[in-house]
Amino acid sequence: MDIMGIDEITYGADDFETCKKFFADWGLESVSESADKLVFSTLNGCLVNVVKQDARDYPAPIEPGPTLREVVWGVSDEDVLKRLAQQLSDQSGYQNTGDRLSCVDPSGMLLGFQVSRKKEISIDCGQMNTWNEKPRRNARSPIYERAHPIEVGHVVFFVSDLQQMEDFYVNKLGFAPSDRYPGRGVFLRCDEDGGHHDLFLLQTPDKKVGLNHVAFAVRDIHEVFGGGLHVDRCGWKTQLGPGRHPISSAYFWYFQNPAGGLIEYYADEDQLDKDWVPREFEPSPTRFAEWAVDGGLDGNTRRQKNVGGPDGKFLTDRK
Repeated sequence: MDIMGIDEITYGADDFETCKKFFADWGLESVSESADKLVFSTLNGCLVNVVKQDARDYPAPIEPGPTLREVVWGVSDEDVLKRLAQQLSDQSGYQNTGDRLSCVDPSGMLLGFQVSRKKEISIDCGQMNTWNEKPRRNARSPIYERAHPIEVGHVVFFVSDLQQMEDFYVNKLGFAPSDRYPGRGVFLRCDEDGGHHDLFLLQTPDKKVGLNHVAFAVRDIHEVFGGGLHVDRCGWKTQLGPGRHPISSAYFWYFQNPAGGLIEYYADEDQLDKDWVPREFEPSPTRFAEWAVDGGLDGNTRRQKNVGGPDGKFLTDRK
């Protein structure tokens, strides 16, 4: 395994107070805070930074307003970093500080590469009893009052030239295609053996460029629900969810993010390897979501939005 996943991301957003509250409610740990930068961490040490929109250490943003400014990918060792240095030396914005490489991808996003600084962790997760296998005995599935994301699992961008972007990530960086919407989108994983996608590139008819969303992996479906209910109780707005993606099998819940784009909790995505053959799909709402709750669940009633609150009765008691 060469590129192991996302090590760090940086948003550009001016409203630090709102971003600080949001990422705390999202379940990230505050690492440091200054007038110029907020730093948060997931459970495994993946960093989430927020800098001002006019920060000088970054290329021009890919779109107006708050958005993602950098994605740093973690690699397995120094030899991989040296090989990437040779492969990327001709790329726009190339720099090599010794412990980190950087360049700009064809859509203008700043990319970094470093020996991964994320830590290996072991955490308890909910076990699923199926008809064939019943590993959970004399125990309930977990209930989470909020989420604590494990890592940044994937990013999704709108791009103006899908083929150019796929060529860059596959031929320059060694990403593997997982599935496609021909001419419209491609799911890429950074290693043949891994989760369904670390990067999704989407070309819209108007060929706009920008951030769609950043996704945070959580333990299991129960934490998707518990996290989403907590974020709703905190007053943040659901974009869509909870729901399930049929292409990756993952359960999801999307919220609007004051730092830019959308933000997602997800769990239980497909795991692929070298034997996987990419599939092709026609875009449609049911391809995106097998099922989904429009507007989300109310964090207090734990039911769909705009329904009655708790009244001390079973549903069967109501006429």
